Amino acid sequence: MTINICFHGIGDSSREREAGGERYWIERDVFLAVLDEVRERPDVRLSFDDGNVSDIETGLPALVERGLHATFFPIAGRLEESHSLNPSDLRALRAAGMEIGTHGWAHVPWRGLNTQEQQRELVDAREALAEASGGRIDDAALPLGRYDRRLLAQLRHREYRTVFSSDRYPARSSAWLQPRYSLTAADTVATVRHLITDRARLADLRSRTRSAVKRLR
Repeated sequence: MTINICFHGIGDSSREREAGGERYWIERDVFLAVLDEVRERPDVRLSFDDGNVSDIETGLPALVERGLHATFFPIAGRLEESHSLNPSDLRALRAAGMEIGTHGWAHVPWRGLNTQEQQRELVDAREALAEASGGRIDDAALPLGRYDRRLLAQLRHREYRTVFSSDRYPARSSAWLQPRYSLTAADTVATVRHLITDRARLADLRSRTRSAVKRLR
């Protein structure tokens, strides 16, 4: 099983552009301590949503220093905005061995989009991020975590390799739909440690139980 941990912003939350978004920013010291906590955990995967400039200012150097890998999901429509990643930043992330995925064009939910909106969010954003970053975009992170069966079918049809949600539970490492835990300003190293150890233990227990049941059949 895999524990997917998602970061949004690091440090000064005044850079946040959306109401309520500041609750997903964590202090720099907490961020660094979390990386130290997970650096020896191959069952933990890291990602960054929204494309805030703190990804390149703080996130990338800390990852490289610890030999960690992450996937970054910027918003295509913000590439030229201040406080957001720009094309040069995306190429620097790739050059450092990081993955780039798509978080859409305008950070709106993808569920229930009309045809024109689907084109912009699922296709145009992907193409813009591929051009800006100088590489393929195979993975997607669902904006605001909202989805339904119809949307997932559309993403499969468009041949996305992996889709990440905000559902807070462990994932099968090979699953196409990957749930994640988004950290908030209230999180600490202790809460993350609890999350990883308890969730991993629970997933292992469930796996052992299923195996035992199968052997008894």
